Amino acid sequence: MRDTSPRTAEGQRLIENKSRTKNWQRWGTYLPERQWGTVREDYSYNGDVWNSFPYEMAQYRTYRWGEDGLLGWTDRQCRLCFSTVLWNGRDLTLKERLFGLGNPEGNHGEDVKEQFYYLDALPTHSYCKALYKYPQTAFPYDQLREENKRRGYDQPEYELLDTGIFDDNRYFDIFIEYAKADVEDTVIRITAHNRGPDVAPLTILPQLTLRNNWSWTNLEATGKTKPIISQTGPFRVQAAHKILGAYRFEPVDGGAILPERLLFTENDSNMRRLDPNYDGPDHFSKDGFDRYLVHGDQNAVKENSGTKCAFLYRFMLEPGSSQMLYLRLVRVGAEHSLDVEPAVMDVTRAEEVFATRKSEADDFYAKHISQEATAEECNISRQAFAGLLWCKQFYYFIAEQWMTGDPTQIAPPAERMKKSEEWRHLFCRDILSMPDKWEYPWFAAWDTAFHMIPMARIDPEFAKNQLLLLLREWYMHPNGQMPAYEFAFGDVNPPVHGWAVWHVYRLGVDENGVGDLDFLERAFQKLMLNFTWWVNRNDEKGHNLFGGGFLGLDNIGVFDRSVTLPNGVSMHQADGTAWMGLYCSVMLQIALELAQQRSTAYEDIASKFFEHYIAVIDAINSVGGTGLWDEEDGFYFDQLQHDDGRSISLKVRSMVGLAPLFAVCIMKKRTVEGLTDFEKRTNWFLMHKEKLSEYVSKAEVSDAEINGSQWIAIAPHDRFQRILQRVFDESEFLSPHGIRALSRHHHQNPFEANLQGQRFTVRYTPAEGDSGMFGGNSNWRGPVWFPMNMLLINALERYSLVYGDDYKLEYPTGSGQQHTLVEIAEDIARRLVSLFLPDKDGRRPSHGREERYATDPYWKDLILFSEYFDGDTGRGLGASHQTGWTALAATLIHALYTRREIRNRAQ
Repeated sequence: MRDTSPRTAEGQRLIENKSRTKNWQRWGTYLPERQWGTVREDYSYNGDVWNSFPYEMAQYRTYRWGEDGLLGWTDRQCRLCFSTVLWNGRDLTLKERLFGLGNPEGNHGEDVKEQFYYLDALPTHSYCKALYKYPQTAFPYDQLREENKRRGYDQPEYELLDTGIFDDNRYFDIFIEYAKADVEDTVIRITAHNRGPDVAPLTILPQLTLRNNWSWTNLEATGKTKPIISQTGPFRVQAAHKILGAYRFEPVDGGAILPERLLFTENDSNMRRLDPNYDGPDHFSKDGFDRYLVHGDQNAVKENSGTKCAFLYRFMLEPGSSQMLYLRLVRVGAEHSLDVEPAVMDVTRAEEVFATRKSEADDFYAKHISQEATAEECNISRQAFAGLLWCKQFYYFIAEQWMTGDPTQIAPPAERMKKSEEWRHLFCRDILSMPDKWEYPWFAAWDTAFHMIPMARIDPEFAKNQLLLLLREWYMHPNGQMPAYEFAFGDVNPPVHGWAVWHVYRLGVDENGVGDLDFLERAFQKLMLNFTWWVNRNDEKGHNLFGGGFLGLDNIGVFDRSVTLPNGVSMHQADGTAWMGLYCSVMLQIALELAQQRSTAYEDIASKFFEHYIAVIDAINSVGGTGLWDEEDGFYFDQLQHDDGRSISLKVRSMVGLAPLFAVCIMKKRTVEGLTDFEKRTNWFLMHKEKLSEYVSKAEVSDAEINGSQWIAIAPHDRFQRILQRVFDESEFLSPHGIRALSRHHHQNPFEANLQGQRFTVRYTPAEGDSGMFGGNSNWRGPVWFPMNMLLINALERYSLVYGDDYKLEYPTGSGQQHTLVEIAEDIARRLVSLFLPDKDGRRPSHGREERYATDPYWKDLILFSEYFDGDTGRGLGASHQTGWTALAATLIHALYTRREIRNRAQ
């Protein structure tokens, strides 16, 4: 039924934003959490990003392609940036950004070593809230580095909580909140709580920075002007940017505490720190505030103007006490006459803005989180959505400019040109959804596909635009390949973009079954280019058995599947072929929808995908006898194929062999009826391709909409059942918290193989990886991770439509209990959600054995949405804030209470 409830205030803002009546999303929490250690800022000859621009250097070296800061705020092109700087009086440097280990430093790869949490956010960023826990004693930088360096792959990562620095609650809780009084009128609230037993000093510097865009070009020659921040009152500044406009920044009037001082410096590199041979004049630099406060350099800061400024607040906080600061960043000029400045805002008005926006956030999520959900489930959903929104980030990368260098700088090494020459067309200057804003502060195309499923629930326009953006000509390669991610744009990722497009479209259908057809059609045109690239690139011998390499599953394979194999050897990948089956099925469904709703011209291409889909199904099931199916094990496996005809199955029971279950296509009668050419071609095919017609079934169920519809799946019924028998076995794939990436069978029975005299072993490891493959940061040999679980749940929901409610399977295997596929899908969803739910002792499995999260009132309601989870215990692993795909938890919670959404998603 159509939703007739009153529209929320945030819903109205989203409508205004879509129509550009008001640009509500011009400002947001888009400031990167980490800019150092990225490919963009790497100027080394060998691509050593972590050592060429390490954490310490970020303090005094200016960035080329962005900025970063602590839980900050910026415009959508990162021109003017707000962030909070802290100092406890004991650290040797100011706390300006989040610390973590570079990939070579961590025993399991790169790893943030901070305690921070995204607590709340609205899609228009009209209200956002985050928490940073700041230790009162000196931050243990060296201890974290040394202990992690000492530990091997067989040991867990050494975390900040392990150092004991939070013992006796000797830390500050720093809450940072943003609320928009209007489109370009942001109120900022910083609240500091002393959780410790003693009086503790705390310095807070609310900081405003202009991104450096003047050091890379000759301003005089180009006619550009350098932006400036100037003092316009005792504690008031105005930032002037030629394109962005002018903004006033000040403490909110009427606050009990005024800053001690207004500080200025320049957002330029400290040449004395960068070059020991520098003999030029002293100058104001990016690290000026640190030099002034921590090191007592009185000449490091300046008066009146600069490109970086901060208000200086110093407090002595009593045990249990708190201090609150209010600031305001508001546009002047353009929307406000320069002669008539925005009205002065006092603390009472600021508090009203926060109270209103917080109340509106509550109203918004009351509509987007099921009212039947428990309080804990609502808390999980709210924080999952918050992390998803906070992880939107400004991403700036112009490949050709990066390769050739800047006019005023030293030319880059020749190796840079070679590395990215094929992607010289790439032009990124957008707000993108990051997998994790610290550990993966760059877009990853296949991650984005999963991010947009929960995003579509709260901001469908952003979700659709994000999916379209990666298909645009300044991202997609002219040959049709989508860029993978910053470290290797040319890597091969699973082609799930089409699945996400169809999924997001289906989530938005109205009561007549029709969604945003413009979006669907635009995406389909570009997806056809990408599909063609896949067919030409990864089906080397034209057998519809696909390879491609990485495919998102890292070292779940026997060896690195991206490497070049010996002459005469090729690999047919069960997941690669299954991905193409899924791609075909999705493209068929989209083509049929467009043929029914837009133009019968789409019937021809629908026929093409119908026949291609069946060819892929036939290949994986029967080429060379049984294709990639192993009758003895009842599973699909990767296969090494030799030129002399020999084939070797790599019998690893993993997600690779589950992927064929994902491709289930239902050609609903209502959609196909009236498509004369498609029906004629389909009937001819089924009549004259008798062997292949066996892969097409007709649904005979009580559901009138589905009954009589044709459906196609990669796995025939008997193989479908045999695979699921293993999947539902708690001694194999089924864990207490979802489906494992690798069967637990391989714990006692590791798989071993020899290739060209080299021995490879695959053993079940439920948590961190135990090898150096992929830099030691590739840990899929056992853990639970959300993307593949989501695809399996979605597939089970589709199978349930065509098999009907009377069809049941034993679940768990060996239990003697029979359940419908919907019941099984729901139970797997509940197991995944249980990762974040407290047990009777208050322990959430995702938090492992950390006692604070179970008993401490300042910790127990905080949730981390990790990259993946221990296959036995559920402990969170990998990137601790990977809220992108793990935000699917919110999708699952809602779906558990909403049968209509499950049905739409399944179709």
